[in-house]
Amino acid sequence: MMSLAFDLPPAREAHEPPEVRTGARDDVALMVSRRATGQISHHAFADLPDLLLPGDLVVVNTSGTLPAAVEAGEGLAVHFSTAMPEGDWLIELRAARDGTTVPYGGGLPGQLIELPGGARLRLAGRFTQRLWRARLSTAVVPYLVRHGRPIRYSYVDRAWPAQAYQTVFATRPGSAEMPSASRPFTPPVVNRLVSAGVMIAPLTLHTGVSSLEGDEDPYPEAYDVPPATARLVELTRRHGGRVIAVGTTVVRALETAARPAGPAWTVGPASGWTSHIVTPETGVRVVDGLLTGLHEPRSSHLRMLAAFAGPELLERCYAAAISRGYFWHEFGDLHLLLP
Repeated sequence: MMSLAFDLPPAREAHEPPEVRTGARDDVALMVSRRATGQISHHAFADLPDLLLPGDLVVVNTSGTLPAAVEAGEGLAVHFSTAMPEGDWLIELRAARDGTTVPYGGGLPGQLIELPGGARLRLAGRFTQRLWRARLSTAVVPYLVRHGRPIRYSYVDRAWPAQAYQTVFATRPGSAEMPSASRPFTPPVVNRLVSAGVMIAPLTLHTGVSSLEGDEDPYPEAYDVPPATARLVELTRRHGGRVIAVGTTVVRALETAARPAGPAWTVGPASGWTSHIVTPETGVRVVDGLLTGLHEPRSSHLRMLAAFAGPELLERCYAAAISRGYFWHEFGDLHLLLP
């Protein structure tokens, strides 16, 4: 199993949104790597329309970010992660520390946790070392809209409004954490892409909490690849265009919707919960390129990136990102991996 280990200097963690740092949401850096040549180049995100080709298809995630963190009292917080098919939710227990939260190792099966507004959360059992399966006494999404706040980790040293965690494509609330690869997109960038002959298509994958243990696989997530998007993917591939996924969530959804069709693969409409994990071993079947943020050491997302770039090029990319001062995490810079 491929695992990219490196030291991430604290100075390379983005503590605030780029519009606070420089005045513009789309003012982030963009690293481009090309697997065919091994070339790495550095750009501004605003250069994206010039880096893609007429006939390319950019697929984006329309999931909106929920205010998924709730204070539980006595120094405890709950991060609501993922809705499960049978009505339970995956949740993470966090302990307050120095103005933020850290993983909390306590909790017992059957335990009731009192939440604001009179709601009660019952722990059913551990799902992973960090996540619990649990059930809330009321409907979760309306409850979070009223009582929750955006999830924030220690590298973000102050609270930001909910709008800072939404993307321009968000229409269907459901993600515990922002599908952050599409955060820098603004209406002017979208207009320039369309004017350059680049198509844009939507799908939805509701992403869970990102605070997984090193090398821990992602868990099932709800997704929906609509018929129109599946048709656009097929038409693009048939006519020689490239399918560019904006975010690892989009790759996971499209690769889940891929089906063998003789020696090739096809994409059809699909929805449900996906457990598919993209790795160098599984390969990438219907997605050609990936626009993504910079991921933490030993993150499972790095295995997906290695499926696009190969391990040697990916290692050089991350060394270059650190040496050139790129920023990590949801308010950070981006990496475009091209064939």
